[in-house]
Amino acid sequence: MGIAATRQSFRQTSQLDRPVKILIVKTSAIGDVIHTLPALNCLRKHYPDARIDWLVEEAASEAVLGHRAVNQVLVSGRKRWIQLFRQGRWAESWRGFISLIRQLRATEYDLVIDFQGLLKSGLFVALARGKRKAGFGKGMDHSEASWLFLNERVQPVDMDQHALTRELLLLAGLGLPCDRIVFDFPIDDKDKAEANALLKETGLDLTRPLVVINSMTTWPTKHWINERFAQVADRLQALGMNVIFTGGPKDVADIETICVAMNGRGINMAGRTSLKVLAALYERTSLVVTIDSGPMHLAAAMDTPVVALFGPTAPWRTGPFGAEHTVLRMELACSPCLKRTCRYNHECMDQLTVDQVVQAAEKVLNVHGS
Repeated sequence: MGIAATRQSFRQTSQLDRPVKILIVKTSAIGDVIHTLPALNCLRKHYPDARIDWLVEEAASEAVLGHRAVNQVLVSGRKRWIQLFRQGRWAESWRGFISLIRQLRATEYDLVIDFQGLLKSGLFVALARGKRKAGFGKGMDHSEASWLFLNERVQPVDMDQHALTRELLLLAGLGLPCDRIVFDFPIDDKDKAEANALLKETGLDLTRPLVVINSMTTWPTKHWINERFAQVADRLQALGMNVIFTGGPKDVADIETICVAMNGRGINMAGRTSLKVLAALYERTSLVVTIDSGPMHLAAAMDTPVVALFGPTAPWRTGPFGAEHTVLRMELACSPCLKRTCRYNHECMDQLTVDQVVQAAEKVLNVHGS
Protein backbone atom coordinates (compact mmCIF):
# COMPACT_ATOMS: atom_id res chain seq x y z
CA MET A 1 0.00 0.00 0.00
CA GLY A 2 1.35 3.45 -0.93
CA ILE A 3 1.96 6.29 1.51
CA ALA A 4 -1.06 8.30 0.33
CA ALA A 5 -3.33 5.28 0.73
CA THR A 6 -1.84 4.54 4.14
CA ARG A 7 -2.49 8.07 5.36
CA GLN A 8 -6.04 7.85 4.05
CA SER A 9 -6.54 4.63 6.03
CA PHE A 10 -5.38 6.39 9.18
CA ARG A 11 -7.79 9.25 8.60
CA GLN A 12 -10.51 6.62 8.40
CA THR A 13 -9.24 5.03 11.61
CA SER A 14 -9.37 8.34 13.45
CA GLN A 15 -13.00 8.77 12.41
CA LEU A 16 -14.23 5.57 14.07
CA ASP A 17 -17.19 6.01 16.45
CA ARG A 18 -15.30 4.11 19.18
CA PRO A 19 -11.78 4.25 20.63
CA VAL A 20 -9.09 3.01 18.26
CA LYS A 21 -7.39 -0.26 19.22
CA ILE A 22 -3.64 -0.34 18.57
CA LEU A 23 -1.06 -3.07 19.15
CA ILE A 24 2.65 -2.29 19.30
CA VAL A 25 4.92 -5.26 18.56
CA LYS A 26 8.40 -4.58 19.93
CA THR A 27 9.56 -7.59 21.87
CA SER A 28 13.25 -6.99 22.67
CA ALA A 29 15.90 -6.04 23.66
CA ILE A 30 15.85 -3.61 26.58
CA GLY A 31 17.51 -0.77 24.68
CA ASP A 32 15.35 -1.32 21.60
CA VAL A 33 12.18 -1.29 23.67
CA ILE A 34 13.28 1.92 25.39
CA HIS A 35 13.86 3.46 21.95
CA THR A 36 10.21 2.77 21.11
CA LEU A 37 8.79 4.65 24.11
CA PRO A 38 8.79 8.01 22.25
CA ALA A 39 6.79 6.38 19.45
CA LEU A 40 4.33 5.08 22.05
CA ASN A 41 3.88 8.57 23.47
CA CYS A 42 3.46 9.94 19.96
CA LEU A 43 0.69 7.42 19.28
CA ARG A 44 -1.00 8.39 22.55
CA LYS A 45 -0.85 12.06 21.52
CA HIS A 46 -2.51 11.31 18.18
CA TYR A 47 -5.08 8.96 19.74
CA PRO A 48 -5.66 10.14 23.34
CA ASP A 49 -8.65 7.82 23.85
CA ALA A 50 -7.19 4.77 22.12
CA ARG A 51 -6.61 1.38 23.61
CA ILE A 52 -2.88 0.81 23.12
CA ASP A 53 -1.47 -2.63 23.91
CA TRP A 54 2.17 -3.73 23.67
CA LEU A 55 3.65 -7.17 23.01
CA VAL A 56 7.07 -7.51 24.67
CA GLU A 57 9.37 -10.25 25.94
CA GLU A 58 9.87 -10.86 29.65
CA ALA A 59 13.41 -9.45 29.89
CA ALA A 60 12.34 -6.03 28.59
CA SER A 61 8.81 -5.97 30.01
CA GLU A 62 9.60 -3.63 32.91
CA ALA A 63 10.24 -0.86 30.40
CA VAL A 64 6.55 -1.06 29.46
CA LEU A 65 4.66 -2.41 32.47
CA GLY A 66 3.00 0.45 34.31
CA HIS A 67 3.54 2.98 31.54
CA ARG A 68 0.74 5.52 31.60
CA ALA A 69 0.34 5.41 27.80
CA VAL A 70 -0.21 1.62 27.70
CA ASN A 71 -3.51 -0.09 28.44
CA GLN A 72 -2.36 -3.72 28.42
CA VAL A 73 1.02 -5.44 28.22
CA LEU A 74 1.20 -8.86 26.58
CA VAL A 75 4.34 -10.60 27.85
CA SER A 76 6.03 -13.23 25.72
CA GLY A 77 8.08 -15.87 27.51
CA ARG A 78 9.79 -16.92 24.27
CA LYS A 79 13.25 -17.58 25.75
CA ARG A 80 11.79 -19.41 28.75
CA TRP A 81 9.59 -21.53 26.50
CA ILE A 82 12.56 -22.46 24.33
CA GLN A 83 14.50 -23.46 27.44
CA LEU A 84 11.60 -25.57 28.70
CA PHE A 85 11.32 -27.23 25.29
CA ARG A 86 15.03 -28.11 25.31
CA GLN A 87 14.61 -29.60 28.77
CA GLY A 88 11.94 -31.92 27.42
CA ARG A 89 9.11 -30.06 29.16
CA TRP A 90 7.23 -29.71 25.90
CA ALA A 91 3.72 -29.54 27.31
CA GLU A 92 4.62 -26.70 29.68
CA SER A 93 6.36 -24.81 26.89
CA TRP A 94 3.42 -25.27 24.54
CA ARG A 95 0.88 -24.18 27.15
CA GLY A 96 2.73 -20.93 27.71
CA PHE A 97 2.84 -20.17 23.99
CA ILE A 98 -0.83 -21.04 23.43
CA SER A 99 -1.87 -18.90 26.40
CA LEU A 100 -0.15 -15.87 24.89
CA ILE A 101 -1.67 -16.47 21.45
CA ARG A 102 -5.14 -16.69 22.95
CA GLN A 103 -4.52 -13.42 24.78
CA LEU A 104 -3.18 -11.86 21.59
CA ARG A 105 -6.17 -12.94 19.50
CA ALA A 106 -8.76 -11.93 22.08
CA THR A 107 -8.79 -8.41 20.60
CA GLU A 108 -9.30 -7.34 17.01
CA TYR A 109 -7.03 -4.35 16.52
CA ASP A 110 -7.57 -1.50 14.12
CA LEU A 111 -3.83 -1.14 13.78
CA VAL A 112 -0.89 -3.47 14.49
CA ILE A 113 2.57 -1.88 14.15
CA ASP A 114 5.69 -4.02 13.84
CA PHE A 115 8.46 -1.85 15.26
CA GLN A 116 10.80 -4.86 15.54
CA GLY A 117 11.04 -5.82 11.89
CA LEU A 118 12.29 -9.36 12.50
CA LEU A 119 10.91 -12.81 11.77
CA LYS A 120 9.93 -13.35 15.43
CA SER A 121 7.86 -10.16 15.46
CA GLY A 122 6.46 -10.86 12.00
CA LEU A 123 5.07 -14.17 13.22
CA PHE A 124 3.27 -12.44 16.08
CA VAL A 125 1.92 -9.84 13.64
CA ALA A 126 0.62 -12.68 11.46
CA LEU A 127 -1.08 -14.33 14.44
CA ALA A 128 -2.67 -11.11 15.72
CA ARG A 129 -6.14 -10.11 14.63
CA GLY A 130 -5.76 -6.74 12.96
CA LYS A 131 -7.35 -4.83 10.10
CA ARG A 132 -4.17 -2.96 9.32
CA LYS A 133 -0.72 -4.42 9.91
CA ALA A 134 1.99 -1.84 9.34
CA GLY A 135 5.76 -1.65 9.31
CA PHE A 136 8.71 -1.02 7.06
CA GLY A 137 8.54 -2.65 3.66
CA LYS A 138 11.10 -4.76 1.83
CA GLY A 139 14.62 -3.38 1.85
CA MET A 140 15.45 -2.79 5.52
CA ASP A 141 18.65 -4.49 6.68
CA HIS A 142 18.23 -7.60 8.84
CA SER A 143 14.44 -7.55 8.42
CA GLU A 144 14.27 -11.33 7.86
CA ALA A 145 11.33 -10.92 5.43
CA SER A 146 9.10 -9.56 8.23
CA TRP A 147 7.47 -7.29 5.64
CA LEU A 148 5.67 -10.33 4.21
CA PHE A 149 3.26 -10.25 7.17
CA LEU A 150 2.20 -6.63 6.59
CA ASN A 151 -0.60 -5.16 4.53
CA GLU A 152 0.64 -1.57 4.93
CA ARG A 153 4.33 -1.14 4.12
CA VAL A 154 6.24 2.06 4.73
CA GLN A 155 9.17 2.84 2.46
CA PRO A 156 12.45 1.70 4.05
CA VAL A 157 14.76 4.33 5.56
CA ASP A 158 18.51 4.61 5.95
CA MET A 159 19.78 2.28 8.69
CA ASP A 160 22.60 4.74 9.47
CA GLN A 161 20.18 6.81 11.53
CA HIS A 162 19.53 6.37 15.21
CA ALA A 163 17.16 3.51 16.02
CA LEU A 164 14.86 5.90 17.86
CA THR A 165 14.69 8.16 14.80
CA ARG A 166 13.81 5.20 12.60
CA GLU A 167 10.87 4.36 14.87
CA LEU A 168 9.53 7.90 14.49
CA LEU A 169 10.09 7.82 10.74
CA LEU A 170 7.92 4.71 10.61
CA LEU A 171 5.11 6.61 12.31
CA ALA A 172 5.66 9.62 10.05
CA GLY A 173 5.35 7.31 7.04
CA LEU A 174 1.96 6.29 8.42
CA GLY A 175 0.83 9.92 8.65
CA LEU A 176 1.56 10.24 12.38
CA PRO A 177 4.38 12.79 12.82
CA CYS A 178 6.06 13.28 16.18
CA ASP A 179 7.31 16.71 17.25
CA ARG A 180 8.65 15.81 20.71
CA ILE A 181 10.87 13.07 22.16
CA VAL A 182 9.25 11.85 25.39
CA PHE A 183 10.28 8.61 27.14
CA ASP A 184 8.31 8.88 30.40
CA PHE A 185 9.96 5.70 31.68
CA PRO A 186 7.52 4.04 34.12
CA ILE A 187 8.83 4.29 37.67
CA ASP A 188 6.82 5.04 40.81
CA ASP A 189 7.39 6.03 44.43
CA LYS A 190 8.03 2.40 45.41
CA ASP A 191 10.89 2.13 42.91
CA LYS A 192 12.38 5.41 44.13
CA ALA A 193 12.12 4.32 47.76
CA GLU A 194 13.89 1.04 46.98
CA ALA A 195 16.69 2.88 45.16
CA ASN A 196 17.08 5.25 48.10
CA ALA A 197 17.22 2.32 50.53
CA LEU A 198 19.98 0.66 48.50
CA LEU A 199 21.99 3.89 48.52
CA LYS A 200 21.58 4.29 52.29
CA GLU A 201 22.84 0.73 52.81
CA THR A 202 26.15 1.70 51.22
CA GLY A 203 26.95 4.16 54.00
CA LEU A 204 28.12 6.71 51.42
CA ASP A 205 27.93 10.44 51.99
CA LEU A 206 24.93 11.05 49.75
CA THR A 207 25.59 14.79 49.59
CA ARG A 208 28.47 13.98 47.22
CA PRO A 209 27.84 13.50 43.47
CA LEU A 210 27.14 9.93 42.42
CA VAL A 211 28.71 8.22 39.41
CA VAL A 212 27.43 4.81 38.33
CA ILE A 213 29.61 2.53 36.21
CA ASN A 214 28.00 -0.14 34.04
CA SER A 215 30.83 -2.35 32.81
CA MET A 216 29.09 -5.49 31.53
CA THR A 217 26.96 -6.57 28.59
CA THR A 218 26.28 -9.80 26.70
CA TRP A 219 28.60 -8.99 23.78
CA PRO A 220 32.23 -9.91 24.62
CA THR A 221 33.47 -7.52 21.91
CA LYS A 222 31.86 -4.55 23.70
CA HIS A 223 33.78 -5.19 26.92
CA TRP A 224 36.59 -2.97 28.17
CA ILE A 225 39.46 -4.10 30.40
CA ASN A 226 38.26 -4.68 33.99
CA GLU A 227 41.38 -3.22 35.58
CA ARG A 228 40.81 0.02 33.69
CA PHE A 229 37.32 0.35 35.11
CA ALA A 230 38.90 -0.06 38.55
CA GLN A 231 41.34 2.74 37.78
CA VAL A 232 38.55 5.01 36.52
CA ALA A 233 36.58 4.38 39.72
CA ASP A 234 39.61 5.17 41.90
CA ARG A 235 40.30 8.42 40.08
CA LEU A 236 36.69 9.55 40.25
CA GLN A 237 36.63 8.80 43.97
CA ALA A 238 39.78 10.91 44.34
CA LEU A 239 37.84 13.77 42.72
CA GLY A 240 35.20 13.51 45.46
CA MET A 241 32.67 11.34 43.66
CA ASN A 242 30.73 8.39 45.03
CA VAL A 243 31.13 5.45 42.64
CA ILE A 244 28.83 2.43 42.37
CA PHE A 245 28.89 -0.48 39.92
CA THR A 246 25.61 -1.88 38.57
CA GLY A 247 24.80 -4.93 36.48
CA GLY A 248 22.63 -8.01 36.24
CA PRO A 249 22.70 -11.15 38.38
CA LYS A 250 25.16 -12.81 35.98
CA ASP A 251 27.58 -9.90 36.36
CA VAL A 252 28.14 -10.14 40.12
CA ALA A 253 31.39 -12.11 39.98
CA ASP A 254 32.94 -10.08 37.14
CA ILE A 255 32.15 -6.78 38.82
CA GLU A 256 33.53 -8.09 42.10
CA THR A 257 36.90 -8.59 40.37
CA ILE A 258 36.81 -4.89 39.43
CA CYS A 259 35.99 -3.86 42.99
CA VAL A 260 38.82 -6.03 44.35
CA ALA A 261 41.26 -4.41 41.89
CA MET A 262 40.45 -0.94 43.19
CA ASN A 263 42.62 0.89 45.70
CA GLY A 264 39.53 2.45 47.21
CA ARG A 265 36.22 0.92 48.18
CA GLY A 266 34.24 -0.72 45.38
CA ILE A 267 30.49 -1.01 45.74
CA ASN A 268 28.91 -3.84 43.76
CA MET A 269 25.15 -3.49 43.23
CA ALA A 270 24.99 -6.04 40.41
CA GLY A 271 21.87 -8.19 40.62
CA ARG A 272 20.29 -6.04 43.33
CA THR A 273 18.04 -3.85 41.19
CA SER A 274 15.11 -4.44 38.92
CA LEU A 275 15.06 -2.40 35.72
CA LYS A 276 12.67 0.09 37.32
CA VAL A 277 14.77 0.45 40.47
CA LEU A 278 17.85 0.90 38.29
CA ALA A 279 16.01 3.71 36.48
CA ALA A 280 15.19 5.31 39.82
CA LEU A 281 18.86 5.01 40.82
CA TYR A 282 19.97 6.63 37.55
CA GLU A 283 17.52 9.46 38.19
CA ARG A 284 19.62 10.34 41.27
CA THR A 285 22.93 9.92 39.45
CA SER A 286 25.15 12.72 38.15
CA LEU A 287 26.80 10.54 35.48
CA VAL A 288 26.74 7.00 34.11
CA VAL A 289 29.96 5.61 32.62
CA THR A 290 29.06 2.62 30.49
CA ILE A 291 29.73 0.40 27.53
CA ASP A 292 27.07 -0.01 24.83
CA SER A 293 24.23 -1.73 26.70
CA GLY A 294 20.58 -1.59 27.72
CA PRO A 295 21.44 0.32 30.93
CA MET A 296 23.16 2.95 28.77
CA HIS A 297 19.85 3.60 26.98
CA LEU A 298 18.00 3.54 30.28
CA ALA A 299 20.27 6.25 31.68
CA ALA A 300 19.70 8.38 28.58
CA ALA A 301 15.94 7.90 28.91
CA MET A 302 16.17 9.17 32.49
CA ASP A 303 17.99 12.33 31.28
CA THR A 304 21.16 11.28 33.09
CA PRO A 305 24.40 12.28 31.31
CA VAL A 306 26.30 9.34 29.85
CA VAL A 307 29.91 8.71 28.91
CA ALA A 308 29.73 5.69 26.61
CA LEU A 309 32.60 3.50 25.36
CA PHE A 310 32.00 2.20 21.84
CA GLY A 311 33.94 -0.29 19.74
CA PRO A 312 32.20 -2.88 17.53
CA THR A 313 28.87 -1.05 17.32
CA ALA A 314 27.84 2.21 15.66
CA PRO A 315 26.93 5.05 18.04
CA TRP A 316 25.08 6.90 15.28
CA ARG A 317 22.73 3.93 15.17
CA THR A 318 22.53 2.83 18.79
CA GLY A 319 24.35 5.38 20.90
CA PRO A 320 22.83 7.18 23.89
CA PHE A 321 20.14 9.42 22.41
CA GLY A 322 20.63 13.13 23.04
CA ALA A 323 23.23 15.86 22.62
CA GLU A 324 24.24 15.90 26.30
CA HIS A 325 25.99 12.53 26.11
CA THR A 326 29.63 11.76 25.27
CA VAL A 327 30.72 8.85 23.10
CA LEU A 328 34.34 7.67 23.19
CA ARG A 329 35.41 5.68 20.16
CA MET A 330 38.61 4.87 18.28
CA GLU A 331 38.42 5.60 14.55
CA LEU A 332 39.66 2.21 13.36
CA ALA A 333 39.10 0.84 9.87
CA CYS A 334 37.50 -2.32 11.26
CA SER A 335 35.02 -0.46 13.50
CA PRO A 336 32.10 -0.76 13.58
CA CYS A 337 32.05 -4.42 12.60
CA LEU A 338 28.75 -5.18 14.43
CA LYS A 339 30.15 -8.58 15.42
CA ARG A 340 30.28 -10.50 18.70
CA THR A 341 33.68 -12.02 17.90
CA CYS A 342 36.88 -10.20 16.94
CA ARG A 343 39.81 -11.14 14.68
CA TYR A 344 41.86 -8.05 15.50
CA ASN A 345 42.77 -8.39 19.20
CA HIS A 346 39.86 -6.31 20.38
CA GLU A 347 41.74 -3.11 19.51
CA CYS A 348 38.66 -0.92 19.07
CA MET A 349 37.99 -1.18 22.81
CA ASP A 350 41.47 -1.85 24.18
CA GLN A 351 42.90 1.34 22.65
CA LEU A 352 40.53 3.45 24.75
CA THR A 353 42.48 4.77 27.75
CA VAL A 354 41.69 5.50 31.37
CA ASP A 355 42.69 9.14 30.80
CA GLN A 356 40.15 9.51 27.99
CA VAL A 357 37.34 8.18 30.16
CA VAL A 358 38.24 10.22 33.24
CA GLN A 359 38.68 13.42 31.25
CA ALA A 360 35.30 12.93 29.55
CA ALA A 361 33.67 12.25 32.93
CA GLU A 362 35.25 15.37 34.46
CA LYS A 363 34.01 17.51 31.58
CA VAL A 364 30.45 16.24 31.93
CA LEU A 365 30.44 16.65 35.70
CA ASN A 366 31.80 20.20 35.45
CA VAL A 367 29.22 21.17 32.83
CA HIS A 368 26.38 19.84 34.96
CA GLY A 369 27.70 21.46 38.11
CA SER A 370 28.30 18.25 40.06
